[in-house]
Amino acid sequence: MKYGIVLTYTVTQRWLALSREQRNAMRATHLEPVFATYADRVRARFFDAEAFNGRFSDFVVLETEDLGAYYFLVEGLRDTPVVSEGYLTFGEIFLGVEDGFQAYEQAQGSRTESR
Repeated sequence: MKYGIVLTYTVTQRWLALSREQRNAMRATHLEPVFATYADRVRARFFDAEAFNGRFSDFVVLETEDLGAYYFLVEGLRDTPVVSEGYLTFGEIFLGVEDGFQAYEQAQGSRTESR
């Protein structure tokens, strides 16, 4: 099964107080290597949202067939100074199964056929 995950997060005032050069350096040093470690199993697309709502500033859409890799990616992010030192906080997480009803129907069909 393929899973779609929307992970919302907010960059804090501490992050915004950094210069853009400092932010880019922290992203390159701490965040990009974590995503690169799991890039063969977790696809990530990043979106800015602060201009459109007040609940979170950004979100990432992740796609994977390996929930373990997704979990390890999040744990890896939590171990970075970007999260552990309060530059970014995670918000709501939404998880779904791509066309899950079809997988269910196929599974039900194979059970019916085997009876």
